[in-house]
Amino acid sequence: MDISGTRSEPAPVTCAASECEPLELALVEGQAESRRWREQLERHHYLGCRVPFGAHLRYWVRNGEQDLACLLWTSPAWKMQARDAWIGWNDAQRRRNLQAIINNGRFLILPWVHVKGLASKILALSAHQLPQDWASHYGHHPLLLETLVDTSRFRGTCYRAANWIHVGQTTGRGRMDREHAAHGQAVKDIYIYPLACDARQQLCTD
Repeated sequence: MDISGTRSEPAPVTCAASECEPLELALVEGQAESRRWREQLERHHYLGCRVPFGAHLRYWVRNGEQDLACLLWTSPAWKMQARDAWIGWNDAQRRRNLQAIINNGRFLILPWVHVKGLASKILALSAHQLPQDWASHYGHHPLLLETLVDTSRFRGTCYRAANWIHVGQTTGRGRMDREHAAHGQAVKDIYIYPLACDARQQLCTD
């Protein structure tokens, strides 16, 4: 995507989190909205915007007409030792039930938005709305959310504030590292959020 053209940024949004309510999670729909959403990720997220693998939903986070953030939820990582140990499943159970997990692949608060506590409010709203949206699009209710936090850039504060659980770290291999060439690089913290009180038990069913 060509994002080389100059764009003026909106006026800064600086207020209390309560002043940004009600928050709305709006699904990205249509070619124009999709392009505009992708452009924000390419311009402002350090990982850019790759085409997602498999199932995914993209959102704008808004207050009225004001765009505040962009979210991407995708299919989960195939294997993560710390996550899998927390769940307690075996390989057969993982293969059978993996798609009951959703990965928070991108979370971008737009750079002109400076609202303390907003990120954790967005995560709480996502945990409430996302299961229904996912079921509507893909026919099954998720049981667990997961995300990876690059500790060289972020501390994971908003996830902890939203009651996500830190379960360990990755080995440093990304999804595209099929040859194990990147072992030990880009190690990230793993956070998970159960969507049901018996999420582990359900994920371990045969």
